Amino acid sequence: MSTAAYPPGPKNWFPALGLLTYRRDPIAVFTQLAREYGDISHVQLGPRHLVLLNHPDLIGDVLVRHHRTFHKGPALQNTKVLLGEGLLTSEGEFHLRQRRLAQPAFAHARVEGYGAAMVRHAAVTAAGWEDGVPIDVASEMSRLTLVIVAETMFGARVGEEADEILGALTDVLDLFDFLLLPWAQALLRLPLPSSRRFHRAKERLDRVVYRMIEARRADDSEQGDLLSLLLLAQEADGERMTDRQIRDEALTIFLAGQETVANALTWTWYWLSREPEAEQALHGELDAVLGGRLPTAADVPCLPYTRRVLAESMRLHPPAWGVGRLALEAYEVGGYRLPAGTVIILSQYVTHRDARWYPDPERFDPARWLPEAAAARPRHAYFPFGGGPRQCIGEGFAWMEGILLLATLAQQWRLRLVPGHPVGLKPLVTLRPAHGMAMTPHKR
Repeated sequence: MSTAAYPPGPKNWFPALGLLTYRRDPIAVFTQLAREYGDISHVQLGPRHLVLLNHPDLIGDVLVRHHRTFHKGPALQNTKVLLGEGLLTSEGEFHLRQRRLAQPAFAHARVEGYGAAMVRHAAVTAAGWEDGVPIDVASEMSRLTLVIVAETMFGARVGEEADEILGALTDVLDLFDFLLLPWAQALLRLPLPSSRRFHRAKERLDRVVYRMIEARRADDSEQGDLLSLLLLAQEADGERMTDRQIRDEALTIFLAGQETVANALTWTWYWLSREPEAEQALHGELDAVLGGRLPTAADVPCLPYTRRVLAESMRLHPPAWGVGRLALEAYEVGGYRLPAGTVIILSQYVTHRDARWYPDPERFDPARWLPEAAAARPRHAYFPFGGGPRQCIGEGFAWMEGILLLATLAQQWRLRLVPGHPVGLKPLVTLRPAHGMAMTPHKR
C-alpha cells in the first residue's frame, strides 16, 4: 500500500483559485484530470480534496460494492437548504424507509399506466408548433415534462402555473453551483442578490407543493400516484408523515422528474438535427411500428431504435453529468489510502466519452446500443442514472417518458438548429444547454 494520501494531480494548483476555475467549467477540469493522470487523479478545491475515478470497476466499487463507506457529496448535502431530507439527499435508514414508501409509485405496472398522460401532453405540444417558426426546444421540453410529472406523480394540473414554476426551478438551478462554495450556507443568510433570488424561488416552489399536498389531504383516497402513497403511508407506531416530510420528497421528485428528462430530450433533438441518417432511421421505425397513430406504453418495447437514439444522446450529454460521494472513513483505491472526508467524483460525462469503451467517442452512433455491443462493455462504463442502492428510483419512468415523447413529437416534426445559435454546456446539478436550444420545426 502506498504511503501517499492522494493520487497525482495538477502541479502549481492553488486551491482557492482552483475553486474559481472549477466553478467556471467543472467538466473541463475533470476531463483534463482524466486525460493527464488516468483513472485515479486528485485536485484540491478550497478546503476539499477531490479524487476523480474514471474506470468502470472503480466506479462500481463506490456505487455498489462499497456504497456503505460513503454518503452523498458536499454539493448535494448543501442542497438540503432546498430539498430537505428527500430521496436525493437523505441517508441511512431514513433514506431506505422513504425509498420503500415511494417505490410502489414507480412499479412497472404503475409506470405503464402513466403512458397515456405522457402521450396526451406530448400531442398537445406537437399541435402547438408552427412550421418554420423557431422555438426554444429546451423551454418546450421543460414545460412538457413539468406538466407530465405534476399530473402523473401528484395528480395536479399546473398548466397556468407552468411558466412561473419553470422560472423558479431555473432560478434555483442557476444557484446550485453557488451551493458548492464552502461558505454557501453562511452566504445564504446574507441579504445578497443571489441569496434573495434563491429564497424567493424556494418560496414559490413551496407554495406550489404545499398547495398540492393540501388539495390531496382533502381527498385521502389512494389514486395511484406518489403523493397519494406518501399521504397514506404510516410509521410503525401509526403516525403518518408530516407535511414537511412529504414536501421534501415531492419537491425532490418534482425537480428530478422534470429536469432530467427535459435535458435528455433537448440534447436528443440537437443530435438528430446534426445526424440526418439517424433521424431518417428513427422516422422509419416510427412509421413502420405506429403507422401514423399515437404511441402507447405497449409500443415502447417495439421501438428499439428510438431507445438507442435516446441512449446515445445520454451517453454524450448525460443529464446527470457527475456523482459525488463523501468518504466516511479511509478508503483504499489503486494503491492510495484516501483519508476520511475525501470527496470521490464519478463523472458520467468523462467516462461516457472514454475511447476504451466507445471508439471514436465524440461520434453519435446509436449502433453502440445494439445488444451485443452494449454487452461487451463493462457494467459501469455507462451509468446515466447512477448505480447501486442509490440508483435513480425513476429510471423506468424516465426511459418510458423519453421514448414516448420522442416518438410522439418526431412522428410529426423534424427540428433544425437555428443557424448561428451558440451551443454550449451549462453543467449545474444537471447538464443544461448554456443558451437554450433555438430550433425550427418542419412538418414531416
